[in-house]
Amino acid sequence: MKAKAVSVERDGVDVKEKQKTLTISAPNYQVAEFVVEGTAPYVQHAFSSTQRKQMADKQAEGTLQAQKRRAKAPKDFERLYREAQHRDRQNGWLGQPATGYRRALIEACRMTGFAMTRAKGTLFVEADGWSADGTPLVRLEGEPERHEMVARNDSGVADIRVRPMWRQWRARVRVRFNADQFTELDVANLLLHAGISIGIGEGRPFSPNSAGLGWGTFTLAGVAMQAVAS
Repeated sequence: MKAKAVSVERDGVDVKEKQKTLTISAPNYQVAEFVVEGTAPYVQHAFSSTQRKQMADKQAEGTLQAQKRRAKAPKDFERLYREAQHRDRQNGWLGQPATGYRRALIEACRMTGFAMTRAKGTLFVEADGWSADGTPLVRLEGEPERHEMVARNDSGVADIRVRPMWRQWRARVRVRFNADQFTELDVANLLLHAGISIGIGEGRPFSPNSAGLGWGTFTLAGVAMQAVAS
């Protein structure tokens, strides 16, 4: 919008002023779909409703009362395996947290020199559904198996952890992006960097607490290069 001169009167004198110019353009967001395929097993750990209840009960009782209950119930490994899965609350399919892909895209900016703070405000992953606790999910293709491994708790005591593992998996990831900052090819390349260096799920290469276990890496199996207007 161009500035226009307008005439105003000040103290009896005719003065010309310029109207302010519009400098902020309308948002230009588009959506592109990418098919990602695992190059290593994918392992996930949803925070179960049982764990939530145990934490709530312990906090409601208070520290002293909770310490009196030293007896532990037998560990139900099959239940732990099922509850560690992210499941759509309406249709029951298994999925991956959409936030995992979004975080991987943002972290991948470290490898490309693009500002992470800008990517955080311009890259989003669309959900195919939602878990019971409100986690946005991307639908996951593949069959999980029960995986057990020995780990150590914060106290140093050894423990057996049960998680769902997908040895072969793929997903269709829809990314909403600011088309004034990125092209579809930019997003595709960020996903490629994320799949190699960042990963998703448990034991991923860019795990915050370790060097990872080599899990959760992926590549692009197909790209819908034509973006759909938002």
